[in-house]
Amino acid sequence: MTHLASLLAPLGTHVPARTHTHSSEIAPTDLKSPAGNSKGEGQAAAHCTMSVTSGKTGPSLTQEILSHLGLASKTAAWGTLGTLRTFLSFSADKDVQRLLRAIAGQGVDSSAIVDVLTNRSRQQRQLISRGFQERTQQDLLQSLQAALSGSLERIVVALLQPAARFDAQQLRTALKDSSSAEDVAMEILATRTPPQLQECLAFYKHDFQMEAEEDIKSKTSGILQDLLLALAKGRRESYCGIIDYNLAEQDVQALKRAEGPSTKGTWVLVFTQRNPEHLVRVFHQYQRDTGHELEKTVRHRFHRDAQGPLLSLASVIRNTPLYFADKLHRALQETEPNYQVLMRILVSRSETDLLSIRAEFKKKFGKSLYSSLQDAVKGDCRSALLALCRAEDI
Repeated sequence: MTHLASLLAPLGTHVPARTHTHSSEIAPTDLKSPAGNSKGEGQAAAHCTMSVTSGKTGPSLTQEILSHLGLASKTAAWGTLGTLRTFLSFSADKDVQRLLRAIAGQGVDSSAIVDVLTNRSRQQRQLISRGFQERTQQDLLQSLQAALSGSLERIVVALLQPAARFDAQQLRTALKDSSSAEDVAMEILATRTPPQLQECLAFYKHDFQMEAEEDIKSKTSGILQDLLLALAKGRRESYCGIIDYNLAEQDVQALKRAEGPSTKGTWVLVFTQRNPEHLVRVFHQYQRDTGHELEKTVRHRFHRDAQGPLLSLASVIRNTPLYFADKLHRALQETEPNYQVLMRILVSRSETDLLSIRAEFKKKFGKSLYSSLQDAVKGDCRSALLALCRAEDI
């Protein structure tokens, strides 16, 4: 670490931020496409399922006010449901110096490393990595891996990687292990946005020299394979404010008629191409029409190996934060906490909806996620997981 120690002089490199934009929207191609609806509805619904209030969409009054304040695009600092926000007094130079001090001394200061990385957004962590490289000509991730070990090392790796690359690695590991393919692959493919999926699958191809679809085809089978392949195509509609009541009725009737294995294509199409807001309406209407939840029909009509994937996807659709709260609870209830699950969820949802997950956890299990982590987690990764969770829910 002598080379690193010599680099602790004040940094002079300014690292500019980069802005990435993505767009992806693909309409469903079979069953009855929204384009088949009555005149006027079909064209709008072919691209999104929205609410019948006004044909026009535009920025809200709040968004207009924020745009004049220069805060409209800073979602990580305004209105986020994540526990981890953009650090407003951010200085990549100062963070690089602090990380250098943490690993260049006689002993590694893991608390300083955790404090920096769990209090910066992923974008800010990328800027820190770039500043570290420019200052030291060394890779920050590799330097921290050399200084750390065990679960804390794995969390640091997860925090410093681009989110899509982390997802790609988790997906690859899951598909190579058939016992976790359904659980982890479904989690990643069903809860990421189309742009996030596109980036994840691009990393998958780049890092492993193979399309994810090839691994899905070789490692899975049956309706699980059909669902994962459909989700990987990223054809789920975007929600943009108008409810298509005709399409909801079509989907309900199609699912009511779809009995037996030969009709699984209908279930796959509806579950993987419609947007979640539309599907929640379909679930509610299905229950009103039949007197029971859609999940009961899944258990009645499908064999056990097909039930799991459909029920898992239905739980994501109904309430994504509750889906993750359930997974965290199961991970904490094992004889030895499942650190891989805890790490994956807390890292991936910390800037998205971890506050909502915490609320669902407390509501269902009567104990806060923070307290549950305090009681169950041991070792050097404990402080990092608690920092990502952030706080107690009273």
